Amino acid sequence: MSFIGYVVSTRSLSHRLGGLYCLYCLFETQPFRPPFKIYLSLGELKKLRTLVADAKAKSIEVVCALVKSMLDRNMFLIGVVDINECSATERINEVTEIQNARIRTAYEKLFANTKIELFTHLDMGLELDLDSIKQRSTQYAMAKKRAIEGASKTVDVENIKHIAERTRSVGDALEQSAADWNAQKEAFYQQTGYRHQPSSGTPPHQEEQIQAYNKDVEEEDELQEDNDADFTKELEDALFSEQLMIEDE
Repeated sequence: MSFIGYVVSTRSLSHRLGGLYCLYCLFETQPFRPPFKIYLSLGELKKLRTLVADAKAKSIEVVCALVKSMLDRNMFLIGVVDINECSATERINEVTEIQNARIRTAYEKLFANTKIELFTHLDMGLELDLDSIKQRSTQYAMAKKRAIEGASKTVDVENIKHIAERTRSVGDALEQSAADWNAQKEAFYQQTGYRHQPSSGTPPHQEEQIQAYNKDVEEEDELQEDNDADFTKELEDALFSEQLMIEDE
C-alpha cells in the first residue's frame, strides 16, 4: 500500500498519521526541481479532511497546521480520478466515462430549444416527399419534350431544344442532395458519438419546429409551381411569336 493509501485508509488514527508524515517527508526530500506534487482525487481529499477532523478531536493540533502548510505550498495536485488500488485500464475507462458524460451534457445544452437537433436528425427524402417530386419532375420533363417536339413541326425550335435535352432532373438533384445529407449526418455521428435517441413522445417545442419547417416546405412547393407556370407561359409566348414571324414572311 502507498503512503497516500495509509492516509485515506480506514485503519487506526496512528496508521493514518504515520502515512501523512511519511508523505510529507518524501515530498521534502525528493531530488526533483520543481518537485513532483502529491496527487489527490476528490474522494481522497475528503478523507484527508476527515483525518484532520479526527486529529483535532484527539487534540493533535499539529496535524491541522501541517495540512494547512501543505495546501498553502501547493503540494497537492487535485484530480477527479482515483488512481489507487486500480489498474491502468480501469483508470482509462473511468476518464473516458467522465469525458463522454461531459460531452453528452454539452450536446444537451447545445441542442436544447434550438432547430439544430431537428435538422441534424432530419430525413430529407421523407420531409420533401422525394418520391412525389421525382414523379412530378419526370412528368414535367416528358411534357416539355412533347411540347417542343410538337412545336418543331410548325416553327423553328433550335433555340429552345436544349431545354428538353437536360439529362438531370430536379428529382435526381434532390435525390443526390438527400444522399449527401445522410452521409454528412453519419459522419457527424461518428465524429461526435452523438446519435438521436427517439422518445415515446415529441416535445412541444420540437413539434412546433417541425410544423414551422413543413410550412416552409409547402411555401417552396407553391413557389416552384408558380415558376413552372411562368415557364409554360414563356414557352407558349415564344412559340406564338415564332409562328407570327413565319406568317408575316
